[in-house]
Amino acid sequence: MEYLTKQDYIKALDKILMPVRDALKKGVSVPSYGATAAWYDDISVGVEGFARPLWGLVPLWYGGHGDDEMKELYRKGIIAGTDPESGMYWGECGSCDQRYVEMASMAYGMLFTPEIIWEPLSDKEKQNFRAWLWQINTHDVCDSNWRFFRVLVNTALKSVGEEYSAEKLNEDLSRFDDFYIGGGWYMDGPQHQKDYYISMAFHFYGLIYACFEDDLYAKKFRSRAELFAQDFVHWFADDGAALPYGRSLTYRFAQGAFWSACLLAGVKPFDTSVMKGIISRHLDWWMSSPIFDNGGVLTIGYKYPNIRMAEHYNAPGSPYWGLKFFAFLALADDDEFWSAEAAPMPELSDKRLMRGADMLVCREGGEVYAYPAGTHNSLGCGHIPEKYLKFVYSTAFGFNVCYDNLDIWTASPDNMLVFNVGGNICMRRDNHSFELTEDGLVINWSPMRGIRVRTEIIPYGASHVRKHRIQSDFECIAYDCAYALASGDKDNCRAGKGYAENNDYRCEITSNNGEGMSFSAAVNTNLLYPKTVIPAVKCRINKGITELVTEISVNKLR
Repeated sequence: MEYLTKQDYIKALDKILMPVRDALKKGVSVPSYGATAAWYDDISVGVEGFARPLWGLVPLWYGGHGDDEMKELYRKGIIAGTDPESGMYWGECGSCDQRYVEMASMAYGMLFTPEIIWEPLSDKEKQNFRAWLWQINTHDVCDSNWRFFRVLVNTALKSVGEEYSAEKLNEDLSRFDDFYIGGGWYMDGPQHQKDYYISMAFHFYGLIYACFEDDLYAKKFRSRAELFAQDFVHWFADDGAALPYGRSLTYRFAQGAFWSACLLAGVKPFDTSVMKGIISRHLDWWMSSPIFDNGGVLTIGYKYPNIRMAEHYNAPGSPYWGLKFFAFLALADDDEFWSAEAAPMPELSDKRLMRGADMLVCREGGEVYAYPAGTHNSLGCGHIPEKYLKFVYSTAFGFNVCYDNLDIWTASPDNMLVFNVGGNICMRRDNHSFELTEDGLVINWSPMRGIRVRTEIIPYGASHVRKHRIQSDFECIAYDCAYALASGDKDNCRAGKGYAENNDYRCEITSNNGEGMSFSAAVNTNLLYPKTVIPAVKCRINKGITELVTEISVNKLR
């Protein structure tokens, strides 16, 4: 479907929110969308299911649309959830509490639509709501993008004339300067993590703040967003797909939330028609994918429902966080965005060095191929090595997560050099150092104690050369693996020694050392395709130094 008019986008949002109305009628302040669990308590799961649809509803309401029933359901939910004497009270919070995440969308509502979220409440109900929100000022929040939750809450309290913490607000705003590393890029806390949280958190929240404040920080947020856009646009393929990379990919649409926030804040890094094209194609890519269950609930997963790739903080209502994408619905009905054409991608270079992201991004055939140095990340939230430490990530092939480490096919390690040590498949865990230039990158890393690797990667689009220098304290087997190709029945996939070919692509891997092979990855491990085949080279690693040079060649067939 082509998304051009405001009504087109509203219809898409209505489809996504279809199950929310019934869930609210049954659950009031703690609606339920499924039976799986997250690391936090069940009350927080319910608060999340209640709050996250507001990311889409608030701009819809602000833009003059939406029905009275849904507005009333949210007023009732807030009243019940913030009343300590109600049987549906959201509870007392502690340090780094999950409920602080959900406070942000309620603050979003207070900022843009106080006449719906705040003003109809009685004095007692306002007191309860404010007291519940105030807890974020009396406990620690995670030293990361989470600080923006407190910024939004205090900015919202200030906007409705309530007491707010100027001390916490200033503390958090100044902390973002510490996280800023230049070129529009932040690191998400002291772990130096750089992924979609930079776009859908730091920049998104900063631009929302800039819609209501015009201080020095607001000016910084605007100018940094302008810079960031020049890199971030390279993460989007010509067909609207965004680069599958990093954690929290189950938030899907949120990959495009940055562009929506730019429009809302009046930041125009590109012509309006170009931004509309990115937004329109991105939404179409998602809405044409099987991302809903048979009840219409937005599922955990990526291109299809997939609990295997999830993080420990993904509950059934978590994916609705992606509705931040719909911020542009707050634009007035006569805004130029609605009448603008959806223009193609701007002219982009074939290769873009992104020092802020520690990656080299190539473009070929309208697809994105990103070669990251790799984030040293100790987060224990699920499949971190696979989400950050592969040699290349792409919009064409996605990536696989590990099913288990007992065999090469269950580990499913596309675009990784892995080692079979005593029957266990060991993949890259630690980055020691790296060098990054426009010509490629060199990474010093280790999969485990006793094996140290120096890998040089020389990219030319999707294809590339890898030069490994492996120093091992013992003998073992290594597998250097290429891209994962779709191998479902309709893909007509054929594979052999060091190659795989389907309807769309042929991928071949050759080496100076070792034997070509291919294997079927464990089912449902790839983010884009339920079934995949991975070409690879199998090499014996001797005690001491082993040199392994492989070349991965990719040809698009149609």
